[in-house]
Amino acid sequence: MTLTKSKYYFEALDYFPFNLSECMDALNYALSYEPEDSDSLCLMGRIYSEVLKDYETAKNFFNEALQNNMGNVNIPKYYIECLLNYEDYDEAEKLIGFAYTIKGIDKADILRCKALLCERKEEYSEALEHLKNAERFSYCKEMTATLKERERFIRKKMPKMEKEEKVI
Repeated sequence: MTLTKSKYYFEALDYFPFNLSECMDALNYALSYEPEDSDSLCLMGRIYSEVLKDYETAKNFFNEALQNNMGNVNIPKYYIECLLNYEDYDEAEKLIGFAYTIKGIDKADILRCKALLCERKEEYSEALEHLKNAERFSYCKEMTATLKERERFIRKKMPKMEKEEKVI
């Protein structure tokens, strides 16, 4: 990571998502200095996924970022969310399995993504199990609150019979 590339990457990160014009300018500069930088490619993927809703292009950026640095702990969370939004559940499941093995990754966040995958597949009981496991790896109040809120949300979505079976 060159100093110049870092400067432009951090500028882009600072502008995202509130000033996309400046963000894109800074990101393009960063990528011109180091076209294979995984963090810059990941941010570009986020722009295409979260803002432009162009999931195919986003997937290409995320794939390239992962190919350039498979150990980058920042990429999987955003890539998984992109795949879930694109309803590419099989690919999301594979990536979750891989991401969980990356040393230093936030396991609570990856398990939260796994719960989201189960929720989207209407496997609510399994989603709740993943949220419980995620709590074990949660080391901050904000993540624990997020997991608890998600659990309440899923319980409200569960069909009545499933809720009653859990109580008994």
